[in-house]
Amino acid sequence: MSERFVVVPVDGGVGVAGEGEHLDAVVADPTPDAGGSCSSAGGTEEEKEAGEDSVFEPQDPNAVVPILEYNREPNKYGDGVPKENSPFINNTDNDKGNSYDGTNMALFEEEMDSNPMVSSLLNKLANYTNLTQGAQEHEEAEDDEGPKKKAVKSPQMGTFMGVYLPCLQNILGVILFLRLTWIVGTAGILESLAIVGLCCSCTMLTAISMSAIATNGVVPAGGSYYMISRSLGPEFGGAVGLCFYLGTTFAGSMYILGTIEILLTYIVPKAAIFVAEKKEDEAGALLNNMRVYGTCCLALMAVVVFVGVKYVNKLALVFLACVILSILAIYAGVIKTIFEPPDFPVCMLGNRTLQNHNFDRCLKTEVIDNVTVPTKLWKLFCDGPELNATCNDFFVNNNVTSLQGIPGLTSGVISENMWSDYGPLGMLVESKTLSSVGGSDPAQDIYMPYVVNDITTFFTLLVGIYFPSVTGIMAGSNRSGDLRDAQKSIPIGTILAIVTTSIIYITCVVLFGACIEGVLLRDKFGDSVKGNLVIGTLSWPSPWVIVIGSFFSCCGAGLQSLTGAPRLLQAIARDGIVPFLQVFGHGKANGEPTWALLLTAGICEIGILIASLDAVAPILSMFFLMCYLFVNLACAVQTLLRTPNWRPRFKYYHWALSFLGMSLCLALMFISSWYYAIVAMAIASCIYKYIEYRGAEKEWGDGIRGLSLNAARYALIRLEEAPPHTKNWRPQLLVLLNLDSDQGVKHPRLLSLTTQLKAGKGLTIVGNVLEGTYLTKEAEAKRAEQNIKSSMSTERTKGFCHVVVSSNLRDGFSHLIQSAGLGGMKHNTVLMAWPGTWRQSNDPQSWKNFIETVRETTAAHHALLVAKNVDSFPTNQDRLGEGTIDVWWVVHDGGMLMLLPFLLRQHKVWRKCKMRIFTVAQMDDNSIQMKKDLQMFLYHLRLDAEVEVVEMHDNDISAFTYEKTLVMEQRSQMLKQMQLSRTEREREAQLIHDRNTASHATINDKTESGPERVHMTWTKDKLFTERNRNRECNANVAVRDLFNMKPEWESLNQSNVRRMHTAVKLNEVVVNKSQGAHLVLLNMPGPPKNRGGDENYMEFLEVLLEGLNRVLLVRGGGREVITIYS
Repeated sequence: MSERFVVVPVDGGVGVAGEGEHLDAVVADPTPDAGGSCSSAGGTEEEKEAGEDSVFEPQDPNAVVPILEYNREPNKYGDGVPKENSPFINNTDNDKGNSYDGTNMALFEEEMDSNPMVSSLLNKLANYTNLTQGAQEHEEAEDDEGPKKKAVKSPQMGTFMGVYLPCLQNILGVILFLRLTWIVGTAGILESLAIVGLCCSCTMLTAISMSAIATNGVVPAGGSYYMISRSLGPEFGGAVGLCFYLGTTFAGSMYILGTIEILLTYIVPKAAIFVAEKKEDEAGALLNNMRVYGTCCLALMAVVVFVGVKYVNKLALVFLACVILSILAIYAGVIKTIFEPPDFPVCMLGNRTLQNHNFDRCLKTEVIDNVTVPTKLWKLFCDGPELNATCNDFFVNNNVTSLQGIPGLTSGVISENMWSDYGPLGMLVESKTLSSVGGSDPAQDIYMPYVVNDITTFFTLLVGIYFPSVTGIMAGSNRSGDLRDAQKSIPIGTILAIVTTSIIYITCVVLFGACIEGVLLRDKFGDSVKGNLVIGTLSWPSPWVIVIGSFFSCCGAGLQSLTGAPRLLQAIARDGIVPFLQVFGHGKANGEPTWALLLTAGICEIGILIASLDAVAPILSMFFLMCYLFVNLACAVQTLLRTPNWRPRFKYYHWALSFLGMSLCLALMFISSWYYAIVAMAIASCIYKYIEYRGAEKEWGDGIRGLSLNAARYALIRLEEAPPHTKNWRPQLLVLLNLDSDQGVKHPRLLSLTTQLKAGKGLTIVGNVLEGTYLTKEAEAKRAEQNIKSSMSTERTKGFCHVVVSSNLRDGFSHLIQSAGLGGMKHNTVLMAWPGTWRQSNDPQSWKNFIETVRETTAAHHALLVAKNVDSFPTNQDRLGEGTIDVWWVVHDGGMLMLLPFLLRQHKVWRKCKMRIFTVAQMDDNSIQMKKDLQMFLYHLRLDAEVEVVEMHDNDISAFTYEKTLVMEQRSQMLKQMQLSRTEREREAQLIHDRNTASHATINDKTESGPERVHMTWTKDKLFTERNRNRECNANVAVRDLFNMKPEWESLNQSNVRRMHTAVKLNEVVVNKSQGAHLVLLNMPGPPKNRGGDENYMEFLEVLLEGLNRVLLVRGGGREVITIYS
């Protein structure tokens, strides 16, 4: 994708048109411009042609074209600073105050801080700098910003030096020299080609995916970790980054073990500290020598890396030369075998291969001066040097023959090496072409100088051992900062390197099988050819070329692993996504990762203590395969999501190839070692979950976030198709919060209740309304949102925050109730706190808003929960002891009253509480049958609760009820008719209170002594029935007597009297039964249809809740929310 940028000159500037770089990943921030002038261009033919499209003609013919030099700073990305969230690179506060003096662009001058001139953008791009990962200059620059920042040279490396050769050096290595001949001999040519084909296909497919990611914008130094974390998010990035780090660290162990194996086995075998006196102890002695020498070598290499990385980098070319010379020596040796095969005889006893260490002639006896004398070989199999000594039966029955170890390319040995020869530990290496006489005695064979398998061999084991020889494909992307054109060099160089190494491996497999005798191929340590390196016997001009070359190659690879791994760990630590790794982000004054180097050396030592190259190789295979798997996954996800920013310059990729590569990686993990694969996945999963719960929140525009959005969209569309079934119904809460004057949450316990009710399940939207206009309250709204999110985090409330700015609170809450949520993911329940100070408030809007909210939730068919005394509710840290949650089931509301206690008891705060259900029996109800029916109903609902039926009989309306009603109406009328000042209102309220005190005490005495007979109803039919019954019983006589006591009672609204009677009597019963309960749930009566009685409604509720501590008023949403069916 190529865009054409035309730069329009302003105030003396000139226009430059040219092909622009891909800029949406890299954009620069504004710099101080005088009059909009920038780096000018003009005078050249190309630009005169381009200038024809410009508004103005070029004015400075002598100006030169600026060259955009891309030097990318790695740690500007993802280091946890806000710079990454800015659309501009190196965005600094100093740029905010830039003055703009131009007049032609005055229309845009107020937006210059956030939207710079294109000239300024291009100027910053030209000055955008970058250094390689771990470069000292960059790390010093990180610490010393400003004028101390060193100037760095622009990157000049091309494809060959910058990508191809580093990849070649990292891919070719220890396995090629030390194990490939053994793999070919054990697996056979055909299965060896299958192993090479599998592994090389895996890395080729990964390279294609990696090329697509690496060319989709700028990839700073950080390589695969950067690519995966920015494509799949911080959780995957951190998990895979640490796996890649562990893989690189264990690779260092493998290279060091390879170095020591070459040193002790082929260069100076006499340097061994532990020497086995018996043949069966040789394996253990070798491992102990590897541990001692490996630890010393690791310490030496760590010191070298600590002292100076520059020396390691300078020697890289020398190490690469060693690798290339060694490979050329192998090919030269193969060609030489056509004309003159080298002389490396292998001594065979029958069909068994002998270790050729302690004898020089492959003979049982020899004639010296016409006298037959036994050879050294005789002494190895017989009790003594005498010809009549007792000898091993197999030795007596079979002849000794000598085979040519390297018969040559034209010998036809390729047909014998075509098939596999797997076997258990201790199996003798035998020739397929020779025969033997007599049986063997396994008990004796282990003491004889035979060549045997040192490990059990099978196909999948060889895959795990071989795979590290194809790793190293990330070397090019890790050096992206050094490349002249990374987006061109990385794909070409990496793929060419893989093709080259694949050809080398395939030809080596075929040539080894065609040139070398099968028994020598299966001789891992060259014991049958006097301890020579098997691949060295094939090389020309001397085996020492390979031995020395492979030794330095392994040294160099080990040093580079110890150099790269700490810097990778440092990059992860500096990203801040794994809190416990923060300490490893620090280093020396020049930025060298000292602490990370120490940890790397410690982990590397674990690999060295394992001591076996064959045991360490599958471990690092797992970690590299997991890394490659996620590179493929990242490419596939980005391709399928088709995110707007996914525009790689490398076009030869497809999501199917990425999925194939991912599947191949997964298959190879389990083929190599299923238990190592499970361990590696467990480590990655633990890191993933740790970052998810404890890590820093990062927004990197990653593919997993895009995938989540697509999945959410799909799920929302599916949810829209039909409302949820009763079995799936759970309260999806809209929590209406109040904030104080400082935008702090006034009732944080409301969020605690939300957490206890939801237990992290379903939808929670926490809403708040600010009064005003959005233009003036924007900053305040953002601050309120941050405070609410902080409180939600503290109270562990998982959900969304929604702050609305509205001209008045009433409309704001209405908008929230109507529009919160999206599609099928909308709230069905509103939770709010009881306005406890509504009586003291000067503004009646506080309780009017509350009542209107109740009406709107009813109209919207939402359930409503109102928490009274919410500040006394338990926190999430509290653990309530033995107690009860009391449910007063007066009217059926769809089952909300039964469902809520069940949900609360799922949380550890309420787990020990028992549930009690009270229901009200009318005068003509059979309370015994009601109790049985209710118990059966609860049994079918699978709810455990105690059941109690409260009988509430008909009773005269008490004088206390009339007095309460009178006080309520008087207060209401006085506030309506008189515009009292605040002090006068308070005085009036106190006067009413004093008048009420005496009668309250008198009536209480009466009610306590009288029988508890209360008529309680909530339905219209029962109301009329009971009213008629009252008339028949001449109950009005008592009422008239009351009116005679206080004539003003007669003028009271009888509807209000009845409602007050209900509130008073129900309150007496609830207080009597549930005053000690941890929580009381109660049906919430609806507000009056006539808005004139709103204030009276608040009084009714106050009377109903009087004397109760924690109360949750519940109002159903008009649908069943609990069912007896499965």
